[in-house]
Amino acid sequence: MSFDVYKIRNHFPILRDKIYGKPLVYLDNGATTQKPLPVIECINAIHRHGNSSIHRGVHYLSDQATDAYEKARQIVQQFIHAKHSHEIIFTSGTTASINGLAFSFGERYIHEGDEIIITEMEHHANIVPWQMLCERKNTKLKVIPFNDDGILQLDEMEKMINKKTRLVAVIHASNTLATINPVKSIVSLAHKYNIPVIIDGAQSVPHIPIDVQEMDCDFFVFSGHKMYGPTGIGILYGKEKWLSDMPPFQGGGEMVDVVTFEKTTYNQLPYKFEAGTMNYVGAIGLGRAVEFILSAGQENIIRHEHDLLKYAVGRLDELGYITLYGRAPEKTSIVSFNIWDVHPYDAGMVLDKMGIAVRTGTHCAQTVMQHYGIEGNIRASFALYNTSEEIDYMVEGIKKVKSMFSG
Repeated sequence: MSFDVYKIRNHFPILRDKIYGKPLVYLDNGATTQKPLPVIECINAIHRHGNSSIHRGVHYLSDQATDAYEKARQIVQQFIHAKHSHEIIFTSGTTASINGLAFSFGERYIHEGDEIIITEMEHHANIVPWQMLCERKNTKLKVIPFNDDGILQLDEMEKMINKKTRLVAVIHASNTLATINPVKSIVSLAHKYNIPVIIDGAQSVPHIPIDVQEMDCDFFVFSGHKMYGPTGIGILYGKEKWLSDMPPFQGGGEMVDVVTFEKTTYNQLPYKFEAGTMNYVGAIGLGRAVEFILSAGQENIIRHEHDLLKYAVGRLDELGYITLYGRAPEKTSIVSFNIWDVHPYDAGMVLDKMGIAVRTGTHCAQTVMQHYGIEGNIRASFALYNTSEEIDYMVEGIKKVKSMFSG
């Protein structure tokens, strides 16, 4: 598929809808992306003609569903360049993946007095599970700060590392500041002290190519619904050496080998971590979403979204009454901002009446808001189907907001 944004948009039926009689301008992609017809039709076809529980049946439908599920695992493996397909664990999303790691890795390797390093720009999903673990284990959480441009102060990270450090967990791309963090450097520094690293890739996977082997991270997590796939499906990638040693974080069917009342032994990878009837429809849909991204061309997506980001920043800066948060040199396609003397919720409601969907509030990143001393802001996040005309319309909406509240 050659990249033509208007042809791309034809794959997304929701973009033809109207909101309050106005064409939908969907700029809330950081929260969730819309779904293209290939993904919608794939899921519909499973429910209509191919639905059956995977792995446990010997009949035709079960075999077909199992094959499609395992093919999806291989598609994801190749997409993020994992070494083995059994290093790809299906979960319900980024949050579930991190919580699973906090239990499984945490129970095995974290002990009283140990320390975990995260960053000041983390999503709540990469803060709260570690805080809960620290409470259970009586351990300490350390935080790498960022400056007002949204750039991590990595010199502080090395100062934090000591013999008690057991884990580093960092966001790849901020869901609020859009900063793309130098994760390869972070991993290299941590590994110098034999410390494993977890990367939250929820906001990076839709926008930039991922190679977990080149990155050398120990774990990498992301969600399907932020990359044009279904909700309720996500990925936990882990190096084989860790996954083999870690205990399961859920018990039930499929993840077992032999069950007796005296003792249970566990299944091989990856099934040890996939308890119960998995969301096989979601997994297959995620595989189709990956294929859609690849068909559009990742380099095309990078170029298009970079152009959108640059254009949006320029249009916002020229207004003269916008505070923009996050000016790191390497960013994904997100702008977070406030309109002077206008509450973000008020702005969001006016924009909504114009058919413009933006996100307002703290974006599950309250520590970022605390850094800037604000209650929240407006976030416009762009995807491969957005256009410069939509940005122009958003700017006209912002002008309307300002005029309504300026006096």
